[in-house]
Amino acid sequence: MFPAIDEIGKRRRKLGLKQSELAKMAGVSQSFIAKLESGKIDPSYTKVKTIFEILDHLEAKSKIHEEKIAPNKVISVQKHESIARVVKLMKEHGFSQIPVFDGKQPVGSISEKTILHQIIAGKELQQISNLPAEAIMDEPFPQISEEAPLALISSLLQTYPAVLVSKKGEITGIITKADLLRLL
Repeated sequence: MFPAIDEIGKRRRKLGLKQSELAKMAGVSQSFIAKLESGKIDPSYTKVKTIFEILDHLEAKSKIHEEKIAPNKVISVQKHESIARVVKLMKEHGFSQIPVFDGKQPVGSISEKTILHQIIAGKELQQISNLPAEAIMDEPFPQISEEAPLALISSLLQTYPAVLVSKKGEITGIITKADLLRLL
């Protein structure tokens, strides 16, 4: 017995799929998926079976990959620490970005690109080195829960260089683009 048809939209969104992507995999039109999700059609058994099989396969595949991607320990700086300290940590750990915290709360991020922008802007290296992290930091990395699906992580990493992993409001790890590429 299949789950309720209204589960199709929920499961598709959880996987980060567009209606058109699911439609292509199932060999139906995007409008068919839209009508199916809105309850405007009474679909055939064969089409619904195919759609649920695809969703089951994608969820199983996503679950396998999620188990392999483990968040790393968070190496961070406090907002008052100097850029010299940021650069030192980046070199020591081979990072190209680092989160900035105010106590236990993430308030920003600094990447190699952020620092290079300061150099290109004509600031002297010594001046940049002495700046506090908060003076040049970018927005903080997005946060996800430990149970976040791989599709969500992948989607966020298309825009951001890293995502912070949290459990009950506390940051427990970090996942970068490099971590995702290690799955391949």
